[in-house]
Amino acid sequence: MRRWTIAYALLLPLVLAGCSEKQAAKVPPPQRMTAEDIGHYCGMNVLEHPGPKGQIFAASLIGPVWFSSVRDTLAFTHLPDEPKDIQAIYVSDMGKAPSWDEPGADNWIEARKALFVIESRVQSGMGGDEAVPFSERAAAEKFAGENGGRIVGFADVPKDYVLTSGNANSGAASEGTGAAPGERPGRSP
Repeated sequence: MRRWTIAYALLLPLVLAGCSEKQAAKVPPPQRMTAEDIGHYCGMNVLEHPGPKGQIFAASLIGPVWFSSVRDTLAFTHLPDEPKDIQAIYVSDMGKAPSWDEPGADNWIEARKALFVIESRVQSGMGGDEAVPFSERAAAEKFAGENGGRIVGFADVPKDYVLTSGNANSGAASEGTGAAPGERPGRSP
């Protein structure tokens, strides 16, 4: 009996280590943005629009879901009809982007680790309010100083900001707002 107890005690850490490695392997890395990537809500090529982009991986889906704006990326996480088995949420790190028009193909940050400038004067590539992501506070502060807005973490981006903000061209933005196509919810067209 004592031999089995010793064997079990020696094997248990190895088994648990194997489980941890499997769990870590489940988080897919961000994909490089290409001309073939189509926005989930707009149905358009994500590269056709300026500003930060997003991609979400869910266990129930084969590949990443692409978004033409970060605001739409965040909205996806709140909408009841979207998958809830999210493995990773990546957004463009605009502190490392060449420019607003070229947000970069490889400068992704996990959204839950990013800082977002919301309520700024800068609009998304789809023409609405944007949540502009940064990996470094200094870059976010510089952007907010130049464009207005406030800096918040992922959990502090208001649900109403991403779901009812003024983005008329996005399926996510007008979801449940009663806004007519081409109309900005809560604002005059």
